[in-house]
Amino acid sequence: MKVWNWEGFWGYFTNLYLLEGALWTIGLTLSTLVFGGILGLLLAVMRLSKHKALSRAAQTYIWIFRGTPLLVQLIIIYTGLPQLGLVRFSVLESAMLGLALNEAAYLSEILRGGILSVAKGQTEAARAMGLSPFQIFRLVVLPQALRVIIPPLGNSVNGLLKTTSIASVISMEEVLRRGQILMQQKFQVLEVFMVVAILYLAMTTCWDFVQRRIEAYYGKAYGAAADKQLARDDH
Repeated sequence: MKVWNWEGFWGYFTNLYLLEGALWTIGLTLSTLVFGGILGLLLAVMRLSKHKALSRAAQTYIWIFRGTPLLVQLIIIYTGLPQLGLVRFSVLESAMLGLALNEAAYLSEILRGGILSVAKGQTEAARAMGLSPFQIFRLVVLPQALRVIIPPLGNSVNGLLKTTSIASVISMEEVLRRGQILMQQKFQVLEVFMVVAILYLAMTTCWDFVQRRIEAYYGKAYGAAADKQLARDDH
């Protein structure tokens, strides 16, 4: 019995159907990052709000979406809501919505931690200079918070690239789902999934490279040059 087909294995690397699935995976990741990031920032601001109702609402949201499996959330959005007579989303809409809602709960905590890392004296000094709350956030808090936010945010993106595979359960044709469909045609199970794994590895490796460049860019002001400046100031 033949257990491995080299011709089939190499052929899947140039299979446009499978490669398009990888593009869908990247698209899902980017859309989730954008919409989840916007909602996550809103949740982070609500969590830091002095209004208890807003803070508790954000805490409840985070508690629910971090405490239940993404798979269950996707199934509820795709099949549960129509059964209740509510809105019916397409596969793509359900995948994007479910991933964004789930990721927002995690991104909000990353963003909140970054905001809290900025010393209160910084915001108080900016307020004393007459800056508006929005200007304080944009010019003082955000630039300093990014240095803390980027490493865990980058790791979250890396995980999100792989988490999109869960959307295959509701028939979202990202790379894993398309791999499953191709596998059913020729029953080359190991060959297909080895190629799928390598595609995921290639995508996460590319992102690791981008993440290192971003971290280096935002961290350079706090690196050796900053240490030398502090040493000169001390003298």
